Parts: sequence; C-alpha cells; structure tokens
Amino acid sequence: MSRIGNAPISLPQGVEIKIDGQEVLVKGPKGELTQTLTGNIELEQADSELLVKRLDEEKDTKAKHGLYRSLINNMVEGVSKGFKLDLELVGVGYRASSAGQQLDLSLGYSHSIVFMLPDEIKVSTTSERGKNPTISLESHDKQLIGAVAAKIRSFRKPEPYKGKGIKFIGEQIRRKAGKSAAKK
Repeated sequence: MSRIGNAPISLPQGVEIKIDGQEVLVKGPKGELTQTLTGNIELEQADSELLVKRLDEEKDTKAKHGLYRSLINNMVEGVSKGFKLDLELVGVGYRASSAGQQLDLSLGYSHSIVFMLPDEIKVSTTSERGKNPTISLESHDKQLIGAVAAKIRSFRKPEPYKGKGIKFIGEQIRRKAGKSAAKK
C-alpha cells in the first residue's frame, strides 16, 4: 500500500488542472506544466482535491502510484508558489555574475565559465564584502531547477579538505583531516 500515493493533492485557489486521457496539464499564476502518465494510473478530481488511483495491483503500477502523486504535487506547488534554490561559492577569488539568462562563473580555472540558463529559470547573484558569493535560482519546475543547480555545482564540487567549491546553502560537507606531520 502506497502511503504517499493515497494522500490527496489539495489544489490552491488559482490553480486549474486539465486531464486529457493520460496527459495532465497544470496551470497557475507562475506558469504551466504537463506530465504524461504511464501504466494503469488514473486521476480523479473532486472539488479542490485531486486523487491518484491505481487500477490494478501489479508491481509496476504500485511503484508508479506514489511517483506520479509526488510529481503532480510538485507541479501544483510549483505553479502556485514556485521553487527557489541557493548556491554558495566557497573559495578565494570565486565570483559569479549574471546578465539575463547568462551566468558567468570564475572558479579558479584559467578561463571563466559562461552558462546559459533555460528561459523558465530566473537567476540572481549577490556578492557582499566579507561573505561568499551566492547564486539564487527560481522556477516553477522543480525537476528543471534541480538539474540546473546540479549542473552548476558540477563545475567545481566541494572538496573535503578545505571545503572549496560550489555548494547548496545548508549542505553539510564531509570534511577530512589533512596530512599529519611525521613523528620521529
């Protein structure tokens, strides 16, 4: 029995859902998203709630029950509230600047990295004196914002000795002790 799959999805005001066969379209103030359902999964809308139901008890259907409920819930939350991720650049001389959909990163390499962001993502950078530069990403699509943040982080992953690199704000870096001096 899927505990997540059986939970109803509450639809906030201003969010409308259109179900066309196996295609789900969610519209809201922040944008619109679509998802195609596969397997024997069916959606049932009642007032301001949406229920995800499975039509049989096969293993594959049970596995997808909670998955599609979570995906649709993330779509509803995204078009109503949106998602925000913050990244922090830790390291001497690491800088970030943005102009439109272009993110310019200086990460200690011999060249700067220019990364073009998708149109669905809004980016802003801050750099205050005495603090690490930060990159803020906002979007209505949770999957897209997560993939873009992971790609930006992959340009310079945090290393375990000094903790230098790009990390999510609040992320705990597992630190290692460096070399110990030789004893005589």
